[in-house]
Amino acid sequence: MAERSFAKEVQKLRLGDGEEFSGEGILAITKALLECGVGYVGGYQGAPISHLMDVLADAQDILGELGVHFEASASEATATAMLAASVHYPIRGAATFKSTVGTNVASDALANLASGGVTGGALIIVGEDYGEGSSIMQERSHAFAMKSQVWLLDPRPDLPTIVKTVRNGFELSEASNTPVMMQVRIRCCHVHGSFETRDNVRPSMTVADALDKPLRDTNRIVLPPASFLHEHEKIKARWPAAVDYIRKNKVNEFFGAKSGKIGIVMQGGMYNGVIRALQRLGLADIYGETEVPMYVLNAVYPLVDEEFLDFARDKDAVLVVEEGQPNYIEQAFGAMLYRSGATVKLAGKDYLPMAGEYTGQVMLDSIGNFIRDFAGDMLPDTVRAPNVEAPVIDVPNLAANVPGRPPGFCVGCPERPIFAATKLVEEELGQHHIASDIGCHLFSIMPPFELGATTMGYGLGPASASAFNAPDAKRRSISFVGDGGFWHNGLTSSIGNAVFNQNDGVIVIVDNFYSSATGGQDILSSRADNKTKSTKHPITAAVKGMGATWVRQVDRTYDVGKMQATLKEALTTKEKGPKVIVASSECMLNRQRREKPIVAKAIADGKRAVKPRFGVDEDVCTGDHACMRLSGCPSLSVKTLDDPLRDDPVAAIDQNCVGCGNCGEVAEAAVLCPSFYRADTIHNPTGAEKFADRMRRRAIGWLQSRRAEKRLNFAEV
Repeated sequence: MAERSFAKEVQKLRLGDGEEFSGEGILAITKALLECGVGYVGGYQGAPISHLMDVLADAQDILGELGVHFEASASEATATAMLAASVHYPIRGAATFKSTVGTNVASDALANLASGGVTGGALIIVGEDYGEGSSIMQERSHAFAMKSQVWLLDPRPDLPTIVKTVRNGFELSEASNTPVMMQVRIRCCHVHGSFETRDNVRPSMTVADALDKPLRDTNRIVLPPASFLHEHEKIKARWPAAVDYIRKNKVNEFFGAKSGKIGIVMQGGMYNGVIRALQRLGLADIYGETEVPMYVLNAVYPLVDEEFLDFARDKDAVLVVEEGQPNYIEQAFGAMLYRSGATVKLAGKDYLPMAGEYTGQVMLDSIGNFIRDFAGDMLPDTVRAPNVEAPVIDVPNLAANVPGRPPGFCVGCPERPIFAATKLVEEELGQHHIASDIGCHLFSIMPPFELGATTMGYGLGPASASAFNAPDAKRRSISFVGDGGFWHNGLTSSIGNAVFNQNDGVIVIVDNFYSSATGGQDILSSRADNKTKSTKHPITAAVKGMGATWVRQVDRTYDVGKMQATLKEALTTKEKGPKVIVASSECMLNRQRREKPIVAKAIADGKRAVKPRFGVDEDVCTGDHACMRLSGCPSLSVKTLDDPLRDDPVAAIDQNCVGCGNCGEVAEAAVLCPSFYRADTIHNPTGAEKFADRMRRRAIGWLQSRRAEKRLNFAEV
């Protein structure tokens, strides 16, 4: 069950020639793929292009009508390897995943694909997940393009340009027999706009047609001596063909005055930020018209020497706006200027930060400083209101008073009790080396759990603990891997490796039924029915198939006591070899997405519905707060009582509670207190329930009045 449904929006993909499409970037990319006659598409979900996979999944009927094959790939390497269908056959194919973790995984397939080259257009759409909002290590796709000699496009965040770049990508790939990478940032994926559509095109050759007429060319297979010739072909034939296509088809764009003292060169994805900075400096209007010459690189690799040198020829200084490091583009332009003997001043990272996301403020400050230094006379004497400095307001230092809130699990997350159980086991048996993995469960490294020493990659948690498989060790390691990572890479790289090397550690597979961290997409072990995918394949069967013999299944992770006992058994058993625990409970976010609409409809239709709610008995709670230290649920808070005899605040559960019961389970497992209770709210109760409620209220009322009569009262004299 994906995070978001595009069932309604995908109907726009049927628009024909001359009609207007309006929507966001990922829908525009999909429409462009269909207009270009793509024959097959594969990909792996992940921010910022996870929704592109959701769009493709929801559009499978439309893809099927056009004869387009779609696959939700097992990994980024699988998606890239799919593009092998374009090596010998004139079929256009596309793959999508996020960078740079995706390009890391796909690197081997990408290198082989680029070496032999392609016949049909091969387009790789990567989500450039760079900046503060990213959840991964900070690297750039640019390095992978340069390494493998894959051409890299970076479209200006504007729907017509995005659509044109997809077309350019396929044509550039076919013109140079080289796969093309198109990077899209989060702002590009979700920018809204409109463009004039064309008719969707059926692929001239489908994958089914190719199977009927198989082709092969030994020279395209990456094997010596052909592989040695591929490198020369890249430089002597493919590169010049790519440069020629980029120049003739005006893939790169020029804006502003044709000449001037200064100029700005930028990656296409940086255009909106640059033009906004110029607007705030009073050098561009609301329509983007400016007198500052701008060279927009929708193709950032390869660069076109003649275009840049022509742009820089009459200028005193040129600023290169290139997000991230190393500054590949700036270095390349510097080499061009040096070889040409030009005297123009090349600026870049001396004005812009070497690393980090180029936010609006960064752009404003950096571009403003550059213009003041080289063309200060261009700046107007006055600027419009948004640029006037705001009066200084004495803002209190909230950081000194408000505690920081680290990222953590969602309310009701079934993974929280797994780590509560781990903490309880460590209190009894001592600390262990714990290896973490990519996914929601990685939040266990943060308070209140603070578990885990490393994370090496998706599905590689147990593999990263393999060095600790010492025969003389007195304590076993613990490693975690999610169900998404397990099917992505973990089955072979982690479980298979552990079985083969007779690793004696404990492996916990966190099974929440989906690839939850990427948006809740179905995977092999998902419990839901999926009309286009095969699901319900047990993880335990796969683990046993790999040769693991000590395997335990916990079907309800909220049972902290059982989780604790299972972990303790795994850490203390005399049996050798990997100990695998599959801890299963449905992702609460996906469960709520599924159940809330059903319950809301039932209530609206007058049907009986029950909503559980947990609370804390204030008279029983001692204010120890150990429940929070072992849970960390965002719905758990504290509350100060009016009772003058109670100084310490007691625990309280707010309205965000989803009724998972984890707080009470944790309290019971830790032998803390019986202060948690459950109350069921019944909507549209039956007649018998209404009668029983009236009787209970009367009985309780009678008992309360009886107690009040016997209470000692102090009346005023």
